[in-house]
Order: sequence, then structure tokens, then C-alpha cells
Amino acid sequence: MIRLMTVAALAATFPLAAAAQVAPSATAVEGTLLDVVAEGRVNRVPDVALIRAGVVSQGATAAEALTANARQMASVLTALKAAGIADRDVQTATISLNPQYRYAENQPPAITGYQATNSVSVRFRDIARSGTILDALVKQGANQIDGPNLTIDAIDAAMDEARVDAVKRARARAELYARTLGMRVARIVVVSEGSDGDVPGPMPQMMVRAEAKDSTQIAPGEQQVSANVRVRFLLQ
Repeated sequence: MIRLMTVAALAATFPLAAAAQVAPSATAVEGTLLDVVAEGRVNRVPDVALIRAGVVSQGATAAEALTANARQMASVLTALKAAGIADRDVQTATISLNPQYRYAENQPPAITGYQATNSVSVRFRDIARSGTILDALVKQGANQIDGPNLTIDAIDAAMDEARVDAVKRARARAELYARTLGMRVARIVVVSEGSDGDVPGPMPQMMVRAEAKDSTQIAPGEQQVSANVRVRFLLQ
């Protein structure tokens, strides 16, 4: 977005704001104000995968379903620890127990058994190994896999690079307009940051089979991190 206005016109409309933002001294500076909104972007390869792994168990009674579920989940957690996943990277996501019903016409629903579900959210800091670890979890009883959600660990550093890129783009655009108008960029008057955030790439496809000969593969791809800035330049 580009907006041009003279300093004199701005001062007439907003005398206090003009004095605070445009004129650093009592003497008014002649020129034209140019507002530029620019987006900076950098690309990064995700280095963290968030995947939910769980166990769904059936039982004739609630106790049987929970007991079987706890036994399977204990094996899954043991496999995670054996794979070198730290305790801080494993968090319980859901625990549920629900009756299973049989429905028949003109009859009330009848409970036929129970289903217990327990899942954990796992942070894989080595995406290259995550597929192999998932295969190991399935062999140990995990029968529910969701994800992955790929993220960037050092997101703050990537955001700072995107901000620098946004300011450079804004400056280059201001220089272009100044040359077109037969003017020059005197200085920056105001800088503000707009909404920003990383833009995730397509969700990677993942297939897990307990009896697969080949290990599960997860392709990290690339994610774009962006930042928006609004810069007001003084052209003379």
C-alpha cells in the first residue's frame, strides 16, 4: 500500500501529530510523506515434527478396556524412551473411555463393550528419524497416528530475518517512487510492524503400516516465514 501527502497538508489536518512525528524541531520541514507497506520473507526447512501417537483398545468391560490400553501404552512410552525421546518432548494428549452400543429397531441401545483411547503428543527434534521411530511405536502397540505438524525451532531468528527483509523492500520501493517523482528519500519518519507469522507449507503425507517392509518417510519440505512493516518516508 502506498500513500503520498505533503508535510504541510498533514500538519494542517493533524497539527499535533505532525509536530510529533514529522518535524523534529520547531522549524517545519518541506517535503512529501510516502507510506509504504512491505512484506519480508525467508524460507526455512522445518526441523521439528509434532506427531500424536495413541492406542485404542476394546474390552467387554470398562476395566478390561482400560487395562489393555494401559498395557499397550506402557510399551509405546518405553519405545519412545528407548529411541532417545526426552520426557519433556512427550505429553499426554487425550484419555477417553466410551461404551460401544448395538442399535436395533424398536429396541433401546444395548452396551456391547467399551473402547479406551490414550494418546500422547510427541515432539521429534530429528525429523529424519521420526518415521523409523513411528514404525517402532506401531510394533509396540500404537494403532492411532495423527500428524505430522512441522515447525521451525528457531522461529524468532527467522522472524528477525524476515523483518530485515521487509525494511529493505520498503526502502527499495520508496527509492523507486522518489526517482519517479524526481525527488530523493530524505529519511524515515515512522516505522511500525504489522501482523506477521510463519506460513506453513502443505501438510506432508505420511503412511504407517505395522507390517510394512520399508520405514515410514516424512518429507520436511520448506516453510515460509513472513513479516509486515509499515514505513513512512520523507521525500524531498
